Parts: sequence; C-alpha cells; structure tokens
Amino acid sequence: MRKATLTVIAALVLALAAPDARAAGARRQSGTDESLFREAKLLVFDKSWREALDKLDELADRFPDSPLAAEALFYKGECLSALPGREREALRAYKGYLRLAGTKPGLVEESECAVVDLAFALNEDGDERAVRDIEDRLQHPGKVVRYYAAYKMSLVPDKKLAARAAPVLERILETEKDPELLDRARIALLRISPERLKSAEERQPRTTVKTARTLHLRVRAAGRREPVFSLNVPFALADLALSALDEEDKAELRRKGYDVNRIMNEMVKSKESILRISGDDGTVFEIWID
Repeated sequence: MRKATLTVIAALVLALAAPDARAAGARRQSGTDESLFREAKLLVFDKSWREALDKLDELADRFPDSPLAAEALFYKGECLSALPGREREALRAYKGYLRLAGTKPGLVEESECAVVDLAFALNEDGDERAVRDIEDRLQHPGKVVRYYAAYKMSLVPDKKLAARAAPVLERILETEKDPELLDRARIALLRISPERLKSAEERQPRTTVKTARTLHLRVRAAGRREPVFSLNVPFALADLALSALDEEDKAELRRKGYDVNRIMNEMVKSKESILRISGDDGTVFEIWID
C-alpha cells in the first residue's frame, strides 16, 4: 500500500513538473534561435556573407517556426545578393520575405528596392524577362519604391522598355519639390527622351517654367556664322554634371584658364552674359543661360 502511494505521488510530481520542463525547453530553443540570429547579423555587418548564410540556413533548418525566421529570410537575401552568381537565389529570398505576414515596413522597402537591383543586374546579363520585376514596381503604392524602379528602368538599354518609366518620372516633375529628386527625374527622363523632358517642363505652371533656366552651348567653326554644334539642356542638369567633376579635373581646367565654379556663378547672376571661348584653330564656343 505504501509503495503504491509513493508511486502515485511520484507520478503527480512528474505531471506537475512537465509543463515547467516543456517551458524551459522552449526557452532554451528560443535562446538558441536568438543566438544564431545574433551571430548571423554580426557576420552580415562584417560582410562575412558565406559564414552568415550558414548561420541563417542553420536557423531555418532547426527552427522553421521561429519568430525570427522571416527576418532571417531577409538577411539571407542580402547575403546571397552579395555573392557572385547567386542573384536568382537572392531574388527568391527577397520575394519570399515579401510574401510573409507581419514583415517590418523598413525591410519591406529595402526588399522591394533589392528586387529592382537584382532584376536590373539579371537583365544586364541577358535575362530579358527579369525587367518585369522592375516594371511591376512602377505601380508600387510606396513612392520610394516606385521612384527607384522608374530611375532604374530608365537605364534599361531597350528604349521601348525604358520609356515605360516616363509617366512616373513626369509625375515626379509635376508633384515633387525636392531639388535633388527633381534633378534625378530630369536626368532619367532626358535619358529616355529629350522631347518628353522638354514637354514635361513646358507643362509646368508659368512660375515654374520661368525659373527653370536653360544652358545653351553653340560651337562655331572658324569663319562660319552657322553653328556646327548646338546643345540646350536644363541648367540644373548642367550644374549637376559640373558639380560631379573631380577636384583634380577642376584643377586641370583652372590651369588651362577655366575656373568652372567662377564661370557658373557669374553666368547664374547674369541673364545677359555670354561666355565666348576661342580655340587655337579659330573655333568659338559660346555658352549662356536664360
């Protein structure tokens, strides 16, 4: 009787202890997937892509139901995109992350832009179908993704495909105020079609058109009145291009007698000034802004 009583008591103790044991086991498992994730992130920040990928794969294999599995998939895409020849795997990882519920908005935006970059790279390598991933994002509800897709689409060599970004770029010119964003849109639209850029600028309100100044360049051969070359571009684009010159290039121009910064500043201040530069062979360069 006493032995039976002890057996019952032992069974009760084990039964009561079981939930705590299971909870402790769950905590140990959670701690393990968390430690794997932390190690993987440190390796990602160190750009140790292969080692980080191994940790992320281990996490996915051992803890498929971990709450960290979704974010781990995002970082897997980041690792794969940094490894040569694994762009398609990276694309699948990012798209897999985007299909999951409960994703972080910031990582969603990064994933969408990464898809655009990967699709562009695959298109450059000859995969014509990859450009669809860029085109799909021209209608994205988030303007960061939509604008980025339009900018990358403008770089696609096939001009008919690139032209599909034009409506987004034209919309940027109509609605945005940020100068840098506007300049990027102008450059992209100019790349697609100078005529569409001109038309978009002309559709702006009168006050906007008035302030959108144009840089003109004329080249006249010695003894000729008609220019042999002419170019008209929005001043913002010319200024942006000149601003991008290396300091060494600017120094070289100064040694030849042309101070780019001074010339541009003087031309901005005066609407009447025409800069004339005569070459040794009699060729005359005329530059002005209106």
